[in-house]
Amino acid sequence: MIKFLDLHKINDRFRDEFHHVLNQSLNASNYILGENVSKFEAEFAEYCGAEFCVGTANGLDALTLILNGYISLGKLKKGDKVIVPANTFIATILSVIHAGLEPVLVEPDPETYNLKASEVENHIDKNVRAIIMVHLYGQLADAKNLIELSKTHNLILLEDAAQAHGAVKNLNTQILKAGSIGDAAAFSFYPSKNLGALGDGGAVTTSDKDLYDHLKLLRNYGSREKYKNEVVGVNSRLDDIQAAFLRIKLPLLDQDNKMRRAIAKMYLNQIVNPKLQLPKINNGEGHVFYAFVIEVNNREKLIKHLELNKIEWLIHYPIPPHKQLALKEFSHLNLPITEEIHKRIISLPISPVMPIDEVKGVIKVLNTF
Repeated sequence: MIKFLDLHKINDRFRDEFHHVLNQSLNASNYILGENVSKFEAEFAEYCGAEFCVGTANGLDALTLILNGYISLGKLKKGDKVIVPANTFIATILSVIHAGLEPVLVEPDPETYNLKASEVENHIDKNVRAIIMVHLYGQLADAKNLIELSKTHNLILLEDAAQAHGAVKNLNTQILKAGSIGDAAAFSFYPSKNLGALGDGGAVTTSDKDLYDHLKLLRNYGSREKYKNEVVGVNSRLDDIQAAFLRIKLPLLDQDNKMRRAIAKMYLNQIVNPKLQLPKINNGEGHVFYAFVIEVNNREKLIKHLELNKIEWLIHYPIPPHKQLALKEFSHLNLPITEEIHKRIISLPISPVMPIDEVKGVIKVLNTF
């Protein structure tokens, strides 16, 4: 069996170091907002090219806290509209709803699956106050043009970077990196992510000092000092032990992403079956390939072929958000590109620990489909 993602093998590389920091944590007994959290926040902010980082309980909380932070600071108000890609994971949309804002679902570029500035502009009106660009599958969105668009219309530009740890785009005059492109960015450290914890976790990166200060309050019951609550906050803190694990894994992230790119390059160069549509990559050297997603007309037939050959697969995602029962108020929307994408996509195995012979095995099976 070729696994879709071998989390045991990914994390077993760090077993001794994990045990060491676990023992340290047990001895220190400082489990909440301890030294590992503050150190990881500093290290991850530097890695992303942002000034600040705030650890949170998960990626959904990270994005929701950003939106609530801007509401508290008076830069957004309840009922404002926020543009999001229609084909994103539902968490992006849930964050907007949880913050009391209105999501505006916009069709993606069918080639990159990400928001395109020209399409976003068609949906901007006086009630739209923010854009959330999702770097889906590990490829940066149309960042340069979305930055310009947000400045032109005085909009807050946010990043959902849950799948894009380390993703970059080289422009002629600058390098854009996930986590430092927009006004703020939300990350998830769910175990399957390129930088994954051994449980849930998330973070916000930003260079907005006012937002940073407010998020530190919001994530901790609105409290700077124990039992003194300044604002109505929540409980959403990155566990100290998860921060310790992430600190161990962070130095290897770029190398892991390089391995993912190498596997993706093999797929792109060696899968030659005309029945399969391979991903369109704007900047392959900056893509971090959280998922390698192909399209096919008869997905069920391909799934049977993969399973017959003992290859695991996944679909990111089988049901578009506006067709989910939880979001039935959006079910009337006409989103043909999004719906077609969700019918056709399937994700292939890819990870930094995937043996080359398994990569070749996947390629062989796909070419015989």
